[in-house]
Amino acid sequence: MRFVLALPALLLSSALAFASGAPTPVGPAGDAGKPRQTETMPAEKLPTRALGVAEHFVMPSGNIGCTYIPEGGTDVYQPPDGGPELSCDRIEPKYLRATLGRSGKATVLSDVGDQGCCSADRTIAYGEVWRGGPFTCYSQRTGLTCERDDGHSFLLSRAHVRAD
Repeated sequence: MRFVLALPALLLSSALAFASGAPTPVGPAGDAGKPRQTETMPAEKLPTRALGVAEHFVMPSGNIGCTYIPEGGTDVYQPPDGGPELSCDRIEPKYLRATLGRSGKATVLSDVGDQGCCSADRTIAYGEVWRGGPFTCYSQRTGLTCERDDGHSFLLSRAHVRAD
């Protein structure tokens, strides 16, 4: 008796689901050889992120080279804090890297695993100033000084290294 009452209720609920436009079950019987359709988000609604282009420059001595990464990073590198980021490598007398990020003090690393300094198409002559994002660098015979708009900076030369 229960089966007799349950069967009409099941048929009625299936008919209501079909009439309301609810999806029908898909499987070997429901496929009927047709490819499944899946909903995808239209391209205009996909989130996009514009990536920047890194800038490279060197000092005339060839002993110091810098890489500027704009806000948001590039297609091959995204700074941990999202950028912008300026990092400069010094070769002699000991290889090291000074970095300024979006905020905080400059840092100096003396154990740099990815040494690759110093070549670039752009040389910043002594007496020239380079600017990118919140950073300004001053090229002098006595070394390179780079600072962020808030005053944090670093100095690299053969004789001195300073980061604050």
